[in-house]
Amino acid sequence: MLEGLKVVEMATYIAAPGAGGILADWGADVIKIEPLSGCPMRYTMANMGADHLKGSPIFDLDNRGKKGLAINTATPEGVEAVKRLVKDADVFITNVRPGGLERAGLDYKALAEVNPRLVYASVTGYGLEGPDRDKPGFDIAAFYARSGVGWLQTVKGQEPTTLRTGIGDHTTSMATVGGILAALFEREKSGKGRLVEASLLRVGVYAAGSDTAVQLRYGKLGSTKPRLETIAPLNNFFHTKDGWIVIVPRQGTVDWTAVCRVIGKPGLEKDPRFDSPKTRRANAAELVHILDAAFAEHDTEYWRAKLDAEDMIWAPLMRPADVYADPQAHAAGAYVEVMEEGGNGTYIAPASPIRFPGAEPEGPRAAAPILGEHTVETLKAAGFADAEIENLRKAGAIA
Repeated sequence: MLEGLKVVEMATYIAAPGAGGILADWGADVIKIEPLSGCPMRYTMANMGADHLKGSPIFDLDNRGKKGLAINTATPEGVEAVKRLVKDADVFITNVRPGGLERAGLDYKALAEVNPRLVYASVTGYGLEGPDRDKPGFDIAAFYARSGVGWLQTVKGQEPTTLRTGIGDHTTSMATVGGILAALFEREKSGKGRLVEASLLRVGVYAAGSDTAVQLRYGKLGSTKPRLETIAPLNNFFHTKDGWIVIVPRQGTVDWTAVCRVIGKPGLEKDPRFDSPKTRRANAAELVHILDAAFAEHDTEYWRAKLDAEDMIWAPLMRPADVYADPQAHAAGAYVEVMEEGGNGTYIAPASPIRFPGAEPEGPRAAAPILGEHTVETLKAAGFADAEIENLRKAGAIA
């Protein structure tokens, strides 16, 4: 889809590389610039005490198919090398903090002078303005805790739990890709690039937007209740004989009637304790206990047939390993085959979030690059002479 699009990515960790990774999956030529020590995500497994495991799946997910360069941008020579690579690029993606970019001369204003058509995507924790513009921000802090998402996910009276790594980052990755593509569309008309600003904080506020909209409009917001105290007791998780399922009822009473049929208690529909949304809310604990007892009598497969027969909106609560065993996840294109490092085999990994039927590439995705794997060949392709490359090496700008 994006064949011929040149992207220069100078970023570490997940959110910004994730955006570059999606573009690479869609066919863009993505040049990844790392510090000489490499992106910290390369060493995730070792840092977790699992250095006996091959590769780094977290790093590979966001960096497969890219060309890997290692350049020291703390040197003037390294900065100039990046500027030469950007000169004919379409997109530049970075998550370096704004102050550091300005000091190095790699901020939007500086690179727009080098390439006025450049779409420059900045991915930060808190945005490019304000007192916290240079504050470091990972997804658990900026996206989850500070945006309101974490409070909304915390059940009243219970302690908060952390967000699993990468969820806020990858949500921001997807948002960043949308901004990049919008700017590229605009460039088709204007001939000029622009700054695209994404932040974990802003994306988090939007991700929690439905609840935040209620807070902003009415000046108040209900807390997240335990299962027995929920406002809508049907909209809940229930334990079957072998696992958990979630039911998401539609507006009105249609699904209340259906639930009563599903559990074999049609008389419950007209029970004065539960015959309206208001009475069901008032007697939530009692109703949840009744439903728990009913669902616990049979396994999930039994309930699958019953719930599907009523066209209910529901799903089993599944572990990632269970999801991979689900044929529907494969039918949705949720997984891709990726080359191992060195091309000695393949493995399965999550696919990028959107598919283009009929446009998917044949064969496995290319492997994530080894640190600095393509430094020399990419510099040569950009017009660097052998002597210039040697001077970069002597200056400590490349390894």
